[in-house]
Amino acid sequence: MRLSRQNFISQKSLRWTGVIAAILVAVVACGASGKKNEPASSGAHKNAGPPLAPLSYDPKQSLAPLVERVSPAVVNIKTSVKVRGGFGMNDPGRLFEFFFGPQGDSFGAVPPQMPEQQRQAMGSGFIIDRDGYVVTNHHVVNGADDIEVTLVDERSFTAEVVGSDERTDVALLKLKDASNLPVVNFGSSDALKVGDHVVAIGNPFGLDHTVTSGIVSAKERVIGAGPYDDFIQTDASINPGNSGGPLFNLAGEVVGINTAITRTGQGIGFAIPSDLARGLIDSIREKGKVVRGWLGIVFQPLDKELAAFLGAKDSSGALVTRVNPGSPGEKGGLKERDVILEVDGRKLNSSRDLPALVAGVAPGRSVPFRILRDAKEQELSIAVGDMPEDFSEEAGPAKAGDEAAKNLGFSVAPLDDRTRTRLGADGVTGVVVTGVAPDGPAKALARGDIIVEVNRKPVSSVEEFRAASSSLRKGDQMLLRLFRRGGWLYAIIRLQ
Repeated sequence: MRLSRQNFISQKSLRWTGVIAAILVAVVACGASGKKNEPASSGAHKNAGPPLAPLSYDPKQSLAPLVERVSPAVVNIKTSVKVRGGFGMNDPGRLFEFFFGPQGDSFGAVPPQMPEQQRQAMGSGFIIDRDGYVVTNHHVVNGADDIEVTLVDERSFTAEVVGSDERTDVALLKLKDASNLPVVNFGSSDALKVGDHVVAIGNPFGLDHTVTSGIVSAKERVIGAGPYDDFIQTDASINPGNSGGPLFNLAGEVVGINTAITRTGQGIGFAIPSDLARGLIDSIREKGKVVRGWLGIVFQPLDKELAAFLGAKDSSGALVTRVNPGSPGEKGGLKERDVILEVDGRKLNSSRDLPALVAGVAPGRSVPFRILRDAKEQELSIAVGDMPEDFSEEAGPAKAGDEAAKNLGFSVAPLDDRTRTRLGADGVTGVVVTGVAPDGPAKALARGDIIVEVNRKPVSSVEEFRAASSSLRKGDQMLLRLFRRGGWLYAIIRLQ
């Protein structure tokens, strides 16, 4: 089930001005450095605590022994950000200027700004090393000028960010002058089953060390947060301020990092799985950042119609829509229209598995990729690269022009330089869609799409487009390769 990203709120803490403030929008993604299916290590760090014996638990019995054992390692994180700007409303003169503009000797003078102020927020975290390494969310500490971490025994430490990762919303802190601290260990999130009991501890709404319990409601949830979506869903209450806090199994092991909630209902919270987070944290600790494998391609999901057209057995693979020049994917032999079926022996259950599988490959390592090309399976060996730091994955109406065959249900025009610039399509060659019939067969298209291929043949002019489509008859299919809003995709149109 894929849910709208707008339905989720990140637990990015609270503005702390004597009252509890608003919930911010979640931008979380769950990462994939390190292999997803690696067995979890209970003591991943040299100063982590020894493995703890599982607690026997009956739902009718108290969770107090578990809570007493792990709570000392759960921390309250308070951040401060220096802000400057705006108008001071306590000054009647400033208030007048706010409504009527600056007053004085010259119009347009810049009004005086407010003095520098501190904006504070709160979140949660947990200690994984006796020397003071703390795991939390990226959004809890992002942009903070000062970070204060407080333990349950009220000891406080200043913390600095070792590194963080916006794509997965994971961060690692180091407490200054800390030693011999209580710790918790990671457990295996893959070993969790839907229905297992879990416990969340954190600081919701600033209420220090609040304990909630529930079950694992679902696994591998996709919530639209990014390419590494793979969340544990739980009905253990999670609220603003829980961000970065641990989700425990009944052995007292961390199986998730509490990260997001949905604002459209109650009892629906999300946590980053521990088996994915551990690799990210290890990478940050060793290198100060997350290192990911990278192919340098753009891809899209397969639907049943595309899968049948390309000769795929089902729609579980990822359809390559663009291979960036000079990228590891190009060097390894990948081409547009290839369908990636497996990475390093791991089958894709859906196209969303591809980013995590590739990201989990150590840069420089060559691994086998099983692909489908021209309806035939083959294997490529590709040396995965190191993902660049800045890597990421509405056009207006175009000038009216020549019209394609009416049974296509859309019209095209030449792609001139002015239109190409407006559409952000520098270097792209093709024809631009100028109109789409609302009840026609081309509902997958949009005005402003640039068609670069028709049935695997490049087109660079209306004449070439017309020639490529002129032989098609009612009932025939047309495979189009498109450039849309900076991205590449395929679409199939069945002529009526």
